[in-house]
Amino acid sequence: MTEHIAIHDRPDGVRLIRLDRPEKKNALTGAMYDAMRDALAEADSSESIGAIVFAGAPGAFSAGNDLADFVAGARKPFTEAPALHFIRQLARTTTPMVAAVDGIAVGIGTTLTLHCDLVYASPAARFRMPFVELGLVPEAASSYLLPRRVGILKATELLLLSQPFDAEEALRLGLVNAIAPSDLLLDHALAQAARLAALPPGAVAATRRLIRGNQAEVEAALEAEAVAFEARLRAPEAQEAFARFLGKSKAS
Repeated sequence: MTEHIAIHDRPDGVRLIRLDRPEKKNALTGAMYDAMRDALAEADSSESIGAIVFAGAPGAFSAGNDLADFVAGARKPFTEAPALHFIRQLARTTTPMVAAVDGIAVGIGTTLTLHCDLVYASPAARFRMPFVELGLVPEAASSYLLPRRVGILKATELLLLSQPFDAEEALRLGLVNAIAPSDLLLDHALAQAARLAALPPGAVAATRRLIRGNQAEVEAALEAEAVAFEARLRAPEAQEAFARFLGKSKAS
């Protein structure tokens, strides 16, 4: 594990994966992706873990990729990127997953929740998917999952225009189950996860497969995005966007 990902296995069968890099608003590095991927795989192979909760340090779920770390790693093919390995594991995880979103949820901070079985947000939650602004394409099968949740027109607005949306809009769109006060959010998510963990695991797994539909289509979309992401990553548009962003970060 890494110092920025805290893993806690509770006696009620819930594994808490907490992003703990508050000074960077939980921006994700390759090491953090690797730690989360391992935590998901371990949960699937464990008979004692019945549910997983994703949470961030108070006030921020995740600012998305740490762009400096991501750009440094982009010298290698995207197929070797820790982010892609994590996303593949996320899509294949069979253990029920719950997200507790407080504060900003940018990029993967939003698309991660599309794979969760239950999502809860605080009034401070702010979602955004700025892939196109960075010269990239969506990831984590969001180009497949999001239109099926909110419709093609709304998905186009959220993905092409990088339109931000708050907790109330996420609730209206059916992207979160409920809104809870920030100080009660994690406890609420953990309680719902404990309910999942206490249910007959075979019935949970079978029902989850029925609800989620065609897994092969999700994974095919994920891989198609990965191919397009690799191509865009090498394009001048993305290189210029990264340079602008990193220049602003250094200036600030």
